[in-house]
Amino acid sequence: MRVVVCTIVHHPADARIYHRQIRALIEAGHQVTYIAPAETENFSAERTGPQPQVIAVPRAVGRNRLGALRAARRELARHAASADLILIHDPELLLALPPRRNRPPVVWDVHEDTAAALRTKAWLPRPLRPPAAAAVHAAERLAERRLHLILAEQGYVPRFRRTHPVVPNTTYVPQTAAPPDPAAQRVIYVGHLSPDRGVGEMIELAALLRPHAIAVELIGPADARARAMIEPAQARGLLRWPGFVPNDQAMRAVDGALAGLSLLQDEPNFRHSMPTKVVEYMARGVPVVTTPLPAAADLVTRYECGFVVPFGDPRAAADAVLQLAGDASLRAKMGSRGHEAALSSLGWPAGAEAFVAQLEAWARTP
Repeated sequence: MRVVVCTIVHHPADARIYHRQIRALIEAGHQVTYIAPAETENFSAERTGPQPQVIAVPRAVGRNRLGALRAARRELARHAASADLILIHDPELLLALPPRRNRPPVVWDVHEDTAAALRTKAWLPRPLRPPAAAAVHAAERLAERRLHLILAEQGYVPRFRRTHPVVPNTTYVPQTAAPPDPAAQRVIYVGHLSPDRGVGEMIELAALLRPHAIAVELIGPADARARAMIEPAQARGLLRWPGFVPNDQAMRAVDGALAGLSLLQDEPNFRHSMPTKVVEYMARGVPVVTTPLPAAADLVTRYECGFVVPFGDPRAAADAVLQLAGDASLRAKMGSRGHEAALSSLGWPAGAEAFVAQLEAWARTP
């Protein structure tokens, strides 16, 4: 099977797209052409093992989206004729697809509640957000009549009228987790950095933990608003921020930490989603400190693998971290319970098989 995968919004080394889905397709023996912002910094460091054919296009950032959309449309048209399936990852790409008579079956991987996410986009003027959200809902209704959809979360199911397969944001889980580091004096966050993902709260947390010699490390790319907050804090020595780090290195950096942080705010886009970082911390045997978003709080309380703290409350997060720092046995138990849960039910390989099988079935069906 020849599959064209396309994104203009996500980092080309996005864990779901590149490390899970593309890897699963290649390991199943399929050919992949990857249209993505491949000139993005550090992407080459991620490219290990069997490789897709990579076609570089600009990245859509803020209001600068038209050039990326045009490039994607051109490349999708060029590669559609020889493909058995097209897999897109951004709602913008619904506008870039070749005419129906000139393309193979198309699958849209719905990563997020885009209409809700527009509420937090500083680049979109506030008066335009309601009509933009309405346009997204209309596009979703049209797309499910003409395309195949896969959903990243069970919580997205009610948004659609038809039944679509769910491919959850699980992760690769090592058979054994690294043992807790008795000398660990750091907490870590891995993922995209933006104000709604708790950047302000994590900076305040760093200030509260500094007298206790516990470091805060943030790993991931930051948007402009987050960067404006993080860079002064880093200059003051409050936290460490290496920026984007290749996924395998980022996961190794999680090992041994006192806790993994997920201090996301109470935004509609997050309420029905499982923050992948929570599963990743569990997979590495590290206790989780999360805000009470339903899916994250359910995992952490069900498996007793961390603490749930109120939204916008860095002091409560600091108290949870200090409790872990002062009780090595508690830290070990929480980490072990999280790893066992991830290994038994949250690992990607099982999801990979179902994902590939579904795409193969769609490719065979006109």
